[in-house]
Amino acid sequence: MPTYIEELFSLTGRVALVTGGSSGIGYAIAEALGRAGAAVVLVARRQKELTEAVDRLHGLGVRAAAISADLGDRAGVARVCEEAGGFFGEIDILVNDAANNIRKPMAELTPGDYDQTIAVNLTAPFLLGQHFGPRMAARGRGRIINIGSQQSISAFGDSGVYGTAKAGICGLTRSQAEAWSARGVTSNTLIPGFILTPLTAPAQAVPGRVEQMAARTMTGRNGVPDDFRGVAVFLASDSSSYVTGQAICVDGGFSVH
Repeated sequence: MPTYIEELFSLTGRVALVTGGSSGIGYAIAEALGRAGAAVVLVARRQKELTEAVDRLHGLGVRAAAISADLGDRAGVARVCEEAGGFFGEIDILVNDAANNIRKPMAELTPGDYDQTIAVNLTAPFLLGQHFGPRMAARGRGRIINIGSQQSISAFGDSGVYGTAKAGICGLTRSQAEAWSARGVTSNTLIPGFILTPLTAPAQAVPGRVEQMAARTMTGRNGVPDDFRGVAVFLASDSSSYVTGQAICVDGGFSVH
């Protein structure tokens, strides 16, 4: 007999695809979804980190597999679409976390910087949604969780083209919600604050920056990947069926301080 909490949030029988799933926020979300009952397929570029992440998940009793792919390459995205359902069945939870972050003053950004940033941060989530979203809708249930940024909602620290892409993620989320929510597929964006992950390592290396970012929050600390576990399970579960098209800040009050 399932407990009340299991009835609310169990992901037993679900299959999640998590891009950027070998480290940081992506791994924390993948682990949370897996421990809530889902099978998970991780996508990232580096095979060594992927293998280590899958091994950690297996050690926790999570069914997990991995695909090594560069999501900045459309052929890599197409291969993920082709292979993802072959491990545990059709994907019904899509988490778009993979990102790059080229931080230069606006005037120094090159067309190549633009193309690379848009490809990973916006085009890949769009293409993955275009593949999996209609398939989820045809089955009557699905969840898309896109990962945004403070730059989704405000200019912040050489936002540049990264800010453009992450603002686009919020628009993509609303469009996906509009397209498929009536058929049981919700789409929402999570907006992190300053999170201590490999992606923010260059900013963390600036003397005083970590302390400065923590002081801008209402909680008095910077975020860590585990701060995303609960909200991810909620958004992936049936309990969130009336939450769609939203941008949910997980930032310790950073965005409203």
